[in-house]
Amino acid sequence: MTSDHKHGDDHVHGDHSHSDHAHSHTNSHAHHGHAHGPANYNKAFAIGIVLNTAFVIVEAFYGVMGNSLALLADAGHNLSDVLSLMMAWAAAALAKRRPTERRTYGLRRTSILASLANALLLLVAVGGVVWEAVQRLGRPEPVVETTVIVVALIGIGINAATAMMFMSGRKGDINIRGAFMHMAADAAVSLGVVLAAVAMMFTGWLWLDPATSLAIAIVITIGTWSLLRESVNLALDAVPQGVDRQEVERFLAGQPGVEEVHDLHIWAMSTTEVALTVHLVRPGAAVDDGFLASMCRDLRERFGVQHATVQIESGDPRYPCHLAPADTV
Repeated sequence: MTSDHKHGDDHVHGDHSHSDHAHSHTNSHAHHGHAHGPANYNKAFAIGIVLNTAFVIVEAFYGVMGNSLALLADAGHNLSDVLSLMMAWAAAALAKRRPTERRTYGLRRTSILASLANALLLLVAVGGVVWEAVQRLGRPEPVVETTVIVVALIGIGINAATAMMFMSGRKGDINIRGAFMHMAADAAVSLGVVLAAVAMMFTGWLWLDPATSLAIAIVITIGTWSLLRESVNLALDAVPQGVDRQEVERFLAGQPGVEEVHDLHIWAMSTTEVALTVHLVRPGAAVDDGFLASMCRDLRERFGVQHATVQIESGDPRYPCHLAPADTV
């Protein structure tokens, strides 16, 4: 290793040192906001879990008493919602844990794992509903329509009220969006159960009950698919939705003295925090804390990147960066 290369490393470490300082400042704000974000939903999670647990018990009981597969299917789905609310709440709390020597990012990723688990849980529940509904279609059974209607109407009220509590945060946090989608879908599903029961009262068509269960399954699957796809993407370190990678790259390339941008990576640290690493070639540039602080601030304000790590290179042809090629990770 020559003195030139060591000098290049000094640039790298100097920038990382400042980057870390900038991160601590940035993360103090991001963490502050993040801490208060989930805290605002503690009440919503608690109320949603209590109400839905009570409703699952009531719905399952009257589903058996009224011989309604649609009610039992909805009860099973509501039970998965209770579990999903618990997971989302636990993940929101764990995401606030401070970093440790081993878990240097803390437990922020638990929110991503929770959203992925919630999506998978929904699909498993859907499989059970479809299996039972297909079997029941071949042998429709009488249903106590009045009981079904009353219970489902209660479900509409509980699920709609719970969904409203998560509505404001659904765009900024996929974990909260998962909770919102669960509750909103349930309200729609309960409405479907009511309509099917009313139709059965007037027509006597017993097949409407299992048919409604299949319709419920389709609605849940459609609603879950986007949540599953986005959760998988976040778990695989894809660029988060809402962040335009090309626009970020153009922004970095337009910084003073920057002649080349490479090894750019953007990923989600959690369902609310975005991280970025990049190499910038600035020939002849000295370590510039002001440049880094300004750029990190702009990345945070313009693109929502709370944790940016920047490596500055001088572009010395004797020591090319082996990570410069676009196909190299």
